[in-house]
Amino acid sequence: MDWNFVLCGFVVGTLVGFTGMGGGSVMTAMLILFFGVHPVTAVGTDLLFAAVTKSVGARVHSGKGNVAWRVVGLLALGSVPGAIMTLLALSQMPLHDPILAQVIKVVIGCALLFSGLSMLFGRSLVATGEAVNGDVGISAGRAALTVALGLLLGVLVSSTSVGAGAIGLVVLRHLYPHIPPVRMVGSDIAHAVPLTLLAGSGHWLLGDVNWSMLVVLLAGSIPGIMLASHFAHRIAERYLRWVLGLLLLSIALSLLVM
Repeated sequence: MDWNFVLCGFVVGTLVGFTGMGGGSVMTAMLILFFGVHPVTAVGTDLLFAAVTKSVGARVHSGKGNVAWRVVGLLALGSVPGAIMTLLALSQMPLHDPILAQVIKVVIGCALLFSGLSMLFGRSLVATGEAVNGDVGISAGRAALTVALGLLLGVLVSSTSVGAGAIGLVVLRHLYPHIPPVRMVGSDIAHAVPLTLLAGSGHWLLGDVNWSMLVVLLAGSIPGIMLASHFAHRIAERYLRWVLGLLLLSIALSLLVM
């Protein structure tokens, strides 16, 4: 067992449990930057990694009442068709072409740059206004925007493994400012489970999953996300924003200058 992979899994699992981010963005970038994994293989392996890791986190958050299930359903209404269309398109491409690998790295870098800047300079993670259940009172316009966001996430996650937390959570904070942040994190994690499972299964059929690496990563991530999901509500938000924002920016710049 390579303990570097175990440690990597633990760090990413902890990030996901606290923030909903990291399952795709940080893990895929770390596999490419630190372990030299081919971008396409990193994406396929990370998708199944995220599916298993986030299913554990979703179960913990759901048990604590931290999931707005109507929001999850609206996201899935767009993300599932988006993922299927993207996988069909990928099946017609030469997946290990150097140009495609470079495109994937640039898209991941841009997504992380967007997320890092949003964490550092955007609106606070702390929700403003009255904290309500979140499963009721969703207007038709907001519901349509949520489905459209799901469609975008389906395309991005299936092609790069990035988006479910790195972009989705940032946009959801603006769409649903009345939902408490820990509940928004739980909802984002719950939505990512079927999306990453579907996308990861598609990459498995395309032959882009490293199973031995996946198992070792999960050995670290599952304890990490279980621990973080239990204590997510106790972490000071201002520190979390700056640490995560700087981490995302540093990884983004490393990918973009490679």
